[in-house]
Amino acid sequence: MNAPDNTNLAARQDFYKRIDVQHLAPLWEQLHSLVTPTPKSACRPVHWSYAAVRTHLDEAGRLITAEEAVRRVLILENPGLRGQAAATTSLYAGLQMILPGEIAPPHRHTQAAIRLILEGEGAYTAVDGEKTLMQRGDFVITPAWHWHEHGNETEAPMVWLDGLDVPLVAMLDASFAQNADQAPKEKRNGGESKARFGSNLLPVDYVAPTPASPLFKYPYAQALDALRTIAAGNAPDACHGHKLRYANPVTGGYPMPTMGAFIQLLPDGLATQGYRCSSGTVFAVIDGALEVEIGDMRFTAQPNDVFVVPSWAEHRFTAQGETTVFSFSDRPVQEALGLWREQRN
Repeated sequence: MNAPDNTNLAARQDFYKRIDVQHLAPLWEQLHSLVTPTPKSACRPVHWSYAAVRTHLDEAGRLITAEEAVRRVLILENPGLRGQAAATTSLYAGLQMILPGEIAPPHRHTQAAIRLILEGEGAYTAVDGEKTLMQRGDFVITPAWHWHEHGNETEAPMVWLDGLDVPLVAMLDASFAQNADQAPKEKRNGGESKARFGSNLLPVDYVAPTPASPLFKYPYAQALDALRTIAAGNAPDACHGHKLRYANPVTGGYPMPTMGAFIQLLPDGLATQGYRCSSGTVFAVIDGALEVEIGDMRFTAQPNDVFVVPSWAEHRFTAQGETTVFSFSDRPVQEALGLWREQRN
């Protein structure tokens, strides 16, 4: 190997300093870190125990009202992305609680939102004035730029997992929002969206105003029945068990253009093969329990626990009892851009 040419090296460093003041930089010094053979994410695997976090939600409920907070949420911050309000590099996650008698006031924003109901039943979310009652395990969506509010007319707290495309929208500098004083006052009949879009029927001549699903709630009972029917007559997939994706009933695509949501059933004792994909994914156990392996990390995920699998991180699950798991990721964006990849090991 030839000895380094110190004269040339000094000339390069001088060149870099001179072009730096004109906001220029040499690509050849950074190319190896910009174009990597496989994803090199700052996102790290992480597990939040619901039992541990729930006590902090109770304290938050005593410290601040839903009206004051606008949304009483504890952000689930990835340890590799602290200060960015991010669970993965493109997605936000948080646990929201609304207490009996509270109303979280209406607002709208360009960030799309999904919710998985973890605790309680009978509280509501309203999208564009239409109330939808929520039960544990239900998947509920709020499309981008739709007015939405939440209320709890029951006698028990309601808790759900929020998922939003906040980091993605921030990266695109596309955040817009409006608050309660600008919200429309008209109300719609509860169940109208289900009647129009949830029965394998569509209004005649319907033209979708947005790429998001017009169906706001996907009941857990319906999804679980579908999974169990499939499981009764079919062997589980080696990597996923029995897994379905939530769909937009108008297009057959994902409920949101920026976020895909999935639900899977793993029979008791199933140990999945190693799997990885390019979309960092947020998981939540609904029922049952999972032994989770993500690289060298090991933990048991109990009902309502949330965990993150970073992009291209190999992982395996082992079910303890019949287990149902919800997940969401940025897979729709990656597929639309031709970026999404998976690998079975």
